[in-house]
Amino acid sequence: MSSSSSISGGVVAVSKKHHPLDGTFSHLSIAYHQSLPHVTHVQLNRPRKRNAINAQMWHEIGEAFRQIGTIGDGTRCVLLSGSGKGFCGGIDVTDDKFFAAISPNDKNNDHDDDESSIDTSRKVLAFKPQISQMQAAFTAVEDCPVPVVAAIHGACVGAGVDLACCADVRICSPNTVFSIREVRLGLAADVGTLQRFPKLVGFGSFVKELCLTGDDFTSEDALKIGFVSRISNSESQLFDEVNQIISKIIVNSPVAVTVTKSSLNYSRDHTVREGLDHVAVMNSSALMSDDLVKSFMMTSRAGEAAEFAPLQPHSRL
Repeated sequence: MSSSSSISGGVVAVSKKHHPLDGTFSHLSIAYHQSLPHVTHVQLNRPRKRNAINAQMWHEIGEAFRQIGTIGDGTRCVLLSGSGKGFCGGIDVTDDKFFAAISPNDKNNDHDDDESSIDTSRKVLAFKPQISQMQAAFTAVEDCPVPVVAAIHGACVGAGVDLACCADVRICSPNTVFSIREVRLGLAADVGTLQRFPKLVGFGSFVKELCLTGDDFTSEDALKIGFVSRISNSESQLFDEVNQIISKIIVNSPVAVTVTKSSLNYSRDHTVREGLDHVAVMNSSALMSDDLVKSFMMTSRAGEAAEFAPLQPHSRL
């Protein structure tokens, strides 16, 4: 396993401790952070393609985030980044697998009818499950039980914005260029940006302008509308800024952090009353944890960090 993961102008060291998912995927690099305990670094790893997401990487993103934080890996926070010169260049339009269902091959049919005889309804029914599968892969990032902090640099375009929307915290470098580019490719963004982006920053005129024109927007624009929390002083300092935030997350009770993330996401999509009921149920059990006593004790001991038990692996059939 390599000892570091790099972006153009910045390096984050990874631990020599082996992550259970290390080497599992072709287009994702997954390793423990070297200097921050309980942190898993997930890096998009197609630098020659500007981390454009092909069908294989799309599948891997979903599989990875369904497992991180649920398999007894000790993860309390995820750092998400892209290798090379940019975070993500969007969908890899050269991958024919994305469009195979739109023009199905009649070799897969039991009938001798040519492709032109397949009616629109059948094509729709064949293609919709693929869109749902792609949506579910990114939703796995949002549903990851531990916080996901995205370190964004260079290009964050199309599917890159979809992916970034699923992170809990976003930090970018000054050179980052964002674009909700799908409309320029002849389609509406359909894996989450149109649903999540306005809920993150509001349904104002500027947001609709970006979605309807496909225009680029800058790191300053992203900060102004609240899409990112902050902009690093330089690209080389991006990971320093991100690590500061992550270090403040991982010292907190993993139970409290998990419940907080769950409540925030639930409340976003429900009424205040429903959100209050949800967190009441969650905290009715979460407050029974020893973490509560440990956290209270640490508030009177400046400079000391509490030792919390790791989250248990999720039970699966």
